[in-house]
Amino acid sequence: MQEGEILWTPGAARIEHANVTALSRWLQRERGLPFGDYMQLWRWSVQDLESFWGALWDFFEVQASSPYSQVLGRRAMPGAQWFPGARLNYAQNLLRRERDGGIALLHASESRPPEEMTWGELGAKVRILATQLRALGVRPGERVVAWMPNIPHTVIAMLATTAIGAIWACCSPDFGERGVLDRFAQLSPAVLFCIDGYRYGGKPFDRRAELERILAGLPSVRHVIHLPYLDPTAAPPRSDMLAWAEVLDHPRIDAGEFRFEQVAFDHPLWTLFSSGTTGLPKAIVHGHGGILLETQKNAAFHFDLHPGERLLFFTTTGWMLWNFLASTLATGAIPILYDGSPAYPAADALWKLAQDAQATMLGASPTYVEQMARAGIVPRERYDLSHLRSISLAGSPATPACMAWFYSNVKQDLWVANGSGGTDCCTGFVGGVPTLPVYAGEIQAPSLGVAVKAFNERGEAVTDEVGELVLTEPLPSMPVRFWNDPDNRRYRESYFEEFPGIWRHGDFFRVNARGGCFVLGRSDATLNRYGVRIGTAEIYRTLATLPEVEDSLIVNLDLPDGGFFMPLFVKLVPGVALEQAAQKIRDTLRREYTSRHVPDRIIPVPLIPMTLTGKKMEVPVRRILLGVPAAKAANVSAMADPRALDFFIEYAATQQDYRLGRA
Repeated sequence: MQEGEILWTPGAARIEHANVTALSRWLQRERGLPFGDYMQLWRWSVQDLESFWGALWDFFEVQASSPYSQVLGRRAMPGAQWFPGARLNYAQNLLRRERDGGIALLHASESRPPEEMTWGELGAKVRILATQLRALGVRPGERVVAWMPNIPHTVIAMLATTAIGAIWACCSPDFGERGVLDRFAQLSPAVLFCIDGYRYGGKPFDRRAELERILAGLPSVRHVIHLPYLDPTAAPPRSDMLAWAEVLDHPRIDAGEFRFEQVAFDHPLWTLFSSGTTGLPKAIVHGHGGILLETQKNAAFHFDLHPGERLLFFTTTGWMLWNFLASTLATGAIPILYDGSPAYPAADALWKLAQDAQATMLGASPTYVEQMARAGIVPRERYDLSHLRSISLAGSPATPACMAWFYSNVKQDLWVANGSGGTDCCTGFVGGVPTLPVYAGEIQAPSLGVAVKAFNERGEAVTDEVGELVLTEPLPSMPVRFWNDPDNRRYRESYFEEFPGIWRHGDFFRVNARGGCFVLGRSDATLNRYGVRIGTAEIYRTLATLPEVEDSLIVNLDLPDGGFFMPLFVKLVPGVALEQAAQKIRDTLRREYTSRHVPDRIIPVPLIPMTLTGKKMEVPVRRILLGVPAAKAANVSAMADPRALDFFIEYAATQQDYRLGRA
């Protein structure tokens, strides 16, 4: 399979039924704007921001208690001002689907088949919990955090929190105490939702000891709401904790009696966390209106979700994908929540769940596809996937072979929509379009409203050349701000330092003449591990506590076959044996963070490459290991000791442990 070969072409019925077709017709009817094809629609969407986003406000019938005075009050990046004057609530706009009745979401686990939660049950529990949070003294702008798995209780807690104008943040329970505190301690939360433990891969994980240490590091917490998840009969471990069932044991509140907190368009909704490449993870604050509009746009036009259709993504609550999955409730689609391992009790567990839950769209990563291929699993031979219409591929670059695998092993009439975006804006920048052909190894097009381009080093837009992925116009879901960044210095440094007024995302990117897109891996030091971005600083902070390790450097390599290799290079204290140190490093990273933080190999080196200002040279090392000549990859005149690169040059030349496709 060669890059650019056509894998699938949408039929007439698919095009007719697509949401993007409905939008085009609506724009012609309501605005007098005819568009001949998708790329014409996209160009208008990024050239006339006010008309496009104003049209989406009307198309999606956004509920607001006060109207906006204009779509875009200030256009500059950073600092764009969207829909000034509007007052609305994210949770209210999601829960308005309750009036239609029916199923709101499905949920399953390793030991529990898919079960339904109706809109009536979801709405009732959200209103009770929100009312009790108010009774506990939680006010708009206060932070409510959760250490919870991907279950309905977490969705209920998120919606209740945002319904009263408080700010939500979440970590999955596989995060160790250090990873949780690195994130939550920045926010000084007032309330913590938590569990006693969880199951993964058929094994129980008791988290009560970690919970005590997390609470000790969060002195601002006034109330703890405890869910006995591992042992449903257990009481809260401390008498000052509130039991979930106790908090929810109150009379039903009718929808008309509940008051959603009306907030500004950019009022903080939730905080997502970056990977922590250069220090503590950045606490990225998103707003009510931006997430509401952007999620509906992305879900409707680039996932083509319709009311009643069922979306299955494997995710934990620590990924932005969980926030997106929960937010698809706004479209009337039915998210399928799964708590457990995607490979338990068998490697094809997700395909069985897709069958049992009658999933319409399945989200997968290229790594998962590689695992299926190695195991020889052919889902169409084992399961009834007649309901499945679409595949969403994300997490790392997808090769032509990866995309072709679905047509050979799942079904031929399948829209395989590759995409890429980020936690930073909680959306996709480039993605699928159901009315366009699918080409092997290619993301179909830029997303509507996203002015995405490839910039060369001179800040010029280029076609059919690899450059930096940039956004030249603002998005409503760009961060409102970073937490604890009062002058926006860290925000500006993160995205706008290299090209002032232009968002630089940190990905290598290429776009071809027809608008097809290729995201080619990180251009900065962030580690993309199983589709999750991990900051090198998290690794370094942990290794700094180990007396055996003098210094370290870690990189992740995106390989031509769609896989990746993450080596950790360590300078050990003299006299320390590698075998002893390596096991301790792995155990510590797995305990304090997640298994995704554990490197593929630990390699001793004599020197760690550093700049004259003391910064580790992760990007130059990564480039050298990917085959870039050392003279082009690193500025040796800026190095503290140029000899430190010698090991990496030799290591790359021998191609130990990984292959770049050369003979």
